[in-house]
Amino acid sequence: MSYLHRRPSQMDDQGCIQKITPQSANWEYVSFEVHQLSANQSKSFTTDDQETCMVIVSGLVDVATDTDAWSGLGERMSVFEKKAPYSLYTPPGTPVKVTALTDVEIALCRAPASGRFPTRLIRPEDCSYELRGSGSNQRHVCNILFANLEAEKLLVVEVITPDGNWSSYPPHKHDSDNLPNESSLEETYFHKLNPPQGFAFQRVYTDDRSIDEVIAVEHNSVVEVPEGYHPVGVPHGYDLYYLNVMAGPTRQWVFKNDPAHEWIINQKK
Repeated sequence: MSYLHRRPSQMDDQGCIQKITPQSANWEYVSFEVHQLSANQSKSFTTDDQETCMVIVSGLVDVATDTDAWSGLGERMSVFEKKAPYSLYTPPGTPVKVTALTDVEIALCRAPASGRFPTRLIRPEDCSYELRGSGSNQRHVCNILFANLEAEKLLVVEVITPDGNWSSYPPHKHDSDNLPNESSLEETYFHKLNPPQGFAFQRVYTDDRSIDEVIAVEHNSVVEVPEGYHPVGVPHGYDLYYLNVMAGPTRQWVFKNDPAHEWIINQKK
């Protein structure tokens, strides 16, 4: 199995099925966790030195911090309902308590921060949408915490890739701190498939092929992208969802396409 592939683990006593830290990934910025809670179960969390974007992946929850509270957050029971999620942005040192009203899945997306921005609820209408690509390269993008909203380091986005299509394609990378030409961003891909018994493929490779991994991802897999190009393809009959978390020294998404494949963008339709 590829060292960049994190299969979902057995749920621990806190409901955690994925936990990526800078230490486990051997990088500096991105932390990512996925927790599954049963109805009426509660979970509390905080971080001392990281901003957090908590994405309510599915289900309904009550959420409380030390200063605010929200009831009945969440509009979707599945990421494939074509609805944007509710999310909560919190600065470092903010305690958050989540109480599940239904079976719930939440993702904790984190990066180092100093506390410049306050707690705020990100509603579905705060997200921005785009249809990216053409032909069998089309995918539906929902920007949760991207150019639409401020943060210190975090960039968070959801993507639905329809069956038989490619995504993050033509292959692109963002691993060089060379603005305005390219930014340096670590990235995680949290994958889900519909129906869930499916699989998809993600390749991660660098120009010099010091990294060249082809990964068969399954439902609830995470792929770590420390550097390099990282296209994704999904077979006929299965739709693919992924939640991306990116962070780096500068909060800018400036990518470079693989020159060998950039011609695809300009081909005649």
